[in-house]
Amino acid sequence: MKKKTVLQNPLKAYYTEAFDEQPQKSPGLQSKLHPQPDCGEESYVGHERLAGRKALVTGGDSGIGRAAAIAFAREGADVAINYLPEEQSDAEEVARYIEEAGRKVVLIPGDLKDEKFCQEMIEKAHRELDGLDILALVAGRQVSVKNIQDLPSKQLIDVFTTNVFSLFWTIKAALPHLPAGASIITTTSIQAYQPNPDLLDYAATKAAIIAFSRGLAKQLAEKGIRVNSVAPGPIWTPLQVTEAQPKGKLAKFGQSTPLKRAGEPVELAGTYVLLASNESSYTTAEVYGITGGHHTS
Repeated sequence: MKKKTVLQNPLKAYYTEAFDEQPQKSPGLQSKLHPQPDCGEESYVGHERLAGRKALVTGGDSGIGRAAAIAFAREGADVAINYLPEEQSDAEEVARYIEEAGRKVVLIPGDLKDEKFCQEMIEKAHRELDGLDILALVAGRQVSVKNIQDLPSKQLIDVFTTNVFSLFWTIKAALPHLPAGASIITTTSIQAYQPNPDLLDYAATKAAIIAFSRGLAKQLAEKGIRVNSVAPGPIWTPLQVTEAQPKGKLAKFGQSTPLKRAGEPVELAGTYVLLASNESSYTTAEVYGITGGHHTS
């Protein structure tokens, strides 16, 4: 007898209670979060949709990047993950899950604000994976500031460099290695469409990512390389406890969405897999919103 799919009520599928205040110094560690985000460590089941593929995931130690990296491996891809050196312990956990899936993993710690590092990251991923055909660019910086007059220039530069400039540097370095059929997946945000007043710099970078991704998709179409973007809403990750949320607001994080809860990273994993796979061969220059009902148009 064939198994039936168990229906899942999205209102109650994951954690629905209030979050405790639990500040961490940036970049934050997933291992210290409570409750622990679900990145698919136990729940994601692969079906060989990416067998033999070679993927690089930035921000692959935790949150959405971690979920994408685990899903890619369980779908049959070898995976390189980038993260900051301070996140080494989280990255080693991800490496264990990738290896348990029977796939090769390459760990590449370093700061995406450094153009030279972005170039070196690509060369190492390509060399050690023996190829490269998926870029999942997830890493980002977000800091809440209530008043534009209090927004430091250093923060403005850091946020734009991490979220936008690194995309240019990384993709420029990768293009000579990417074959026809390769997929580039950027990560924007609901903030590009419905910006919070305390996230002016972050929201501006996420809007820039949409324009960049759509323009690049048209530029690379003739090479047979697709470019799409994922726009998360409020997702429970270490980012949220490292000054990304206004003080005192974490308790109700995600509860203003129509689905009345924050999302879990694993709820985005399937979209990254879809956009990386041949199943989306006629999809480019698109933005996929995963927002709990805060629509992206």
